[in-house]
Amino acid sequence: MSRISTGSTRKKAAQPSPAKVTSVRKKTAYSRRQTGDDVDRFQMIATAAYYRAEHRGFTGGDPMEDWLAAEAEINQRYH
Repeated sequence: MSRISTGSTRKKAAQPSPAKVTSVRKKTAYSRRQTGDDVDRFQMIATAAYYRAEHRGFTGGDPMEDWLAAEAEINQRYH
């Protein structure tokens, strides 16, 4: 006859020290701000590249060239 166990046999994970948790939270908050800025910049470049392609009627051209030109334009405008 086999025996079925209903209890968990996993070990409890060690809890990090409060100082380590605070340090991680600070780094995460900073990372979020940086990521947000990067997302905004990415969106501006994507929009500018789209308008470049739209201006030529979406024919010909190279999407990478559109992106690089748009990136240069955004860099010049905001840096």
